[in-house]
Amino acid sequence: MKRHTVAVLVNDQPGVLQRVSGLFGRRGFNIESITVGTSEEAGLSRMVIVTTGDDNTLEQVTKQLYKLIDVIKVVDLSANPMVGRELALIKVNAEPGARPEIMGVVETFRAAVVDIGTTSLMVQVVGDTEKIDAMIELMKPYGIRELSRTGVTAMIRGNAR
Repeated sequence: MKRHTVAVLVNDQPGVLQRVSGLFGRRGFNIESITVGTSEEAGLSRMVIVTTGDDNTLEQVTKQLYKLIDVIKVVDLSANPMVGRELALIKVNAEPGARPEIMGVVETFRAAVVDIGTTSLMVQVVGDTEKIDAMIELMKPYGIRELSRTGVTAMIRGNAR
């Protein structure tokens, strides 16, 4: 099984997200993450979907996606050199005595403290999935109270479109 990051350019219409995600489910593809937002073109949205599967299954899903009326373009970003980023907010237990240690981890990961409570800190970290996973693992011993991740957004490197 291979990890695929797929960009899908779609018309910005109600129900499109449901139809696209439903298609993945019917093909037996699990969606690890999905991000959706406006694109560079008015009236179009870009979905970035991370999933796993073999190349043949991905090819079939791509063909099926093109059969959906609102799908304009499908690109397997992971087939090219790409930049992929994710954001996570991590609320961690942080008694005053533990804060210097936590701040050391935050600085090492070039993360940022975005909220401070009397017994907690909220940390924002941006990077590839592996970086986010590593940061979460290092925060676990302090006690993660809440965790929110955006999912991956990505683009092909360089001048390619």
